[in-house]
Amino acid sequence: MGTEPAPAPVAQLPNTVQDVIQRMKQIDAELDARDGVACFNRMYLRVTELVAASLTENYFADGAFIERMDVIFAGLYLRNVDAAKAGKPVNAAWQPLFDLRDDRRILSIQYALAGMNAHINHDLALSVILTCKERRTTPDTAPVHADYLKVNELLARVEAEVRAEFEPELVKLTTADAESIKHILSSFSIEAARDASWVSVQLLWPQRDIPFTYDRACAGIAASTGTVGRLLLTPVLSAPS
Repeated sequence: MGTEPAPAPVAQLPNTVQDVIQRMKQIDAELDARDGVACFNRMYLRVTELVAASLTENYFADGAFIERMDVIFAGLYLRNVDAAKAGKPVNAAWQPLFDLRDDRRILSIQYALAGMNAHINHDLALSVILTCKERRTTPDTAPVHADYLKVNELLARVEAEVRAEFEPELVKLTTADAESIKHILSSFSIEAARDASWVSVQLLWPQRDIPFTYDRACAGIAASTGTVGRLLLTPVLSAPS
């Protein structure tokens, strides 16, 4: 059961966090600023820059693990970007964002959070498992979970920044549109998503070497994540802007 788009050639995927940052900057330069993927990419770039800075400040107990996980994590997103660009199917978790990326009735913050939903609720658990397997450790081995939790603080900073940037746009909306977007935004929390992702790690880890059950579990996570993405991308504007 295929739960991921075909991997890009290894040479096309970043090897370091700095490589990831450069690739995201390239994507940002290539896309229209209103493109839904571009809206998420800008938020993700900011997160990755904070992770890079934190790695140089010894913020994490095992910086090498976090750096490798960050690269693998980004690679899962970039594989979907490459698949979409090549006209190939993307993972079900990402499909709403790529399908609706040009809908001008959807606000930029919705795209940013829908991307975070796909990346955290689906990709993050896979990146933890792949990194643990590569480094011959486990999710329950210290300090994997403790460092995982530290990333929450960085994400909370970026989420707050994005929501603050959106505030001036909110006052321009009609009362009905403003109420709709407030309801949608209140339904998603990055911290809650990361907590749910860790539950997925605990679910998937025992199945990691059983292809059929592992793929089926991943497919289920991808499908449910995609459903949330569709809800986050509910059009709120009365007409395209």
